[in-house]
Amino acid sequence: MGLSEMDVMCKTRSVLMLVGGVLNVAVSFVVFCFLDLVDLVLCFVYKLLDFCIESEWKKPGCFSKEAINYGGGGGSGGGGGMIIVSEQGETESEVVCGLSSNKLQFEEISDTLYSRPSIVTEVSKLTVDKLKLDADIVQSNDQMKKGAARSTITVNSTIVKMLKGRMIGQHLYPMTRWSDCDCHFCNAWTYSTKDTLFVKAESPKDKAKEDVLFIHGFVSSSAFWTETLFPNFSSKAKSTYRFLAVDLLGFARSPKPNDSLYTLREHVEMIEKSVLEAYKVGSFHIVAHSLGCILALAIAVKHPGSVKSLTLLAPPYYQVPKGESTTQYVMRRVAPQRVWPPMAFCASVGGRYEHIARTVSLILCKNHRSWDFLFKLITRDRVRTYLLEGFIRHTHIASWHTLHNVIFGTAGKLDRYLDVVRDRIDCDVNVFHGKDDEVIPLECSYNVQRRIPRARVKVVENKDHITIVVGRQKAFARELEEIWKKSTRN
Repeated sequence: MGLSEMDVMCKTRSVLMLVGGVLNVAVSFVVFCFLDLVDLVLCFVYKLLDFCIESEWKKPGCFSKEAINYGGGGGSGGGGGMIIVSEQGETESEVVCGLSSNKLQFEEISDTLYSRPSIVTEVSKLTVDKLKLDADIVQSNDQMKKGAARSTITVNSTIVKMLKGRMIGQHLYPMTRWSDCDCHFCNAWTYSTKDTLFVKAESPKDKAKEDVLFIHGFVSSSAFWTETLFPNFSSKAKSTYRFLAVDLLGFARSPKPNDSLYTLREHVEMIEKSVLEAYKVGSFHIVAHSLGCILALAIAVKHPGSVKSLTLLAPPYYQVPKGESTTQYVMRRVAPQRVWPPMAFCASVGGRYEHIARTVSLILCKNHRSWDFLFKLITRDRVRTYLLEGFIRHTHIASWHTLHNVIFGTAGKLDRYLDVVRDRIDCDVNVFHGKDDEVIPLECSYNVQRRIPRARVKVVENKDHITIVVGRQKAFARELEEIWKKSTRN
């Protein structure tokens, strides 16, 4: 092939890529404008259905916001002033007294829960903001003249209701909402007196010398580990280590409280309570996948002297440019509002459209028994069956809030966590990533290595977000055993 022919092919490829990119942007604009409207309609549909079925009129979280004003001065302990909760545009306020403002823990709540820019809202906002500008200036001047001294932050009204309910020990919603599955598998936790996560433990007959904590990723379960790695560990490893695989809060067999905000703090505290405390774990190794990597880092920072090794698979660590909002930037990277590639489209729908995501959950999760039966009928592949356990056995509230409060909301904390691991925790750090991963880009693993120079990154050819483990479980089990042996020897 001549040089000129190669030049022509390169130019043709460049033109096709340019045309494809333009088409992707144009089609995405139309599709996501339509989805904006669909989500808006579904917002009111669910509002009406919730009222008719649960006899409670819930304000749609995507519209109404409440202002929380921290009035009053100092004081110590629980008397740090009043918390005034008022609906915007209303003159009456509800006052919650005697509560310290730090109990609200607003830093744990991602702003992406109530601020997700969309094409329709951005266009309409230009007009609305122009109309409101003069009124806001006048109102601001009036407040300054009156000497208003209260600071205000704006938070989604549903979040405020949840926080208020938690503070006085109430469950805002029934144990099982009408749109959630009511089967025994999904609600086994409601029949138990233990308020702990489900933990699958495998230990040797004699006392284990060391413990290994396995943390699964988003919309997954402990079966991701127990059905792949556990059967493939060597007899020596099984006689040395106690394996502890946990179902995260809101997923698979673990509790799925509807009044939880599923923040990083809640996830970590439940793991501590259900695993570290319940099993009297001293020092331990951590193996984590995707979302679980964030929890693993948070646990390592809280227990710096106990972690012997950190093995992270596809960690979602994005380096945020200076001046950018960390939460909004990560949301744009994970959910870019593009129809191609398909994974980006699915992530965009699931991460940006609360009510469409609830509809998907209603179809898949509430009817997971039918889907289980159908998949078992169509395919005898056991791998696909157990992977479904985590993918379609959770509640919408759990997945939605975990996505926003942990994956998006902790973006600003990961730098500090990684710095602590680098400077204060003397443990081996190993990172694995599938080269064909379309969920978490390969750059995220290299970002971890740049932050922790001693971290070893292994890129596995022809493997993606799931097959980094599934399909190569024997090889990965051997790799983990070598990591643990080396960490113990050091």
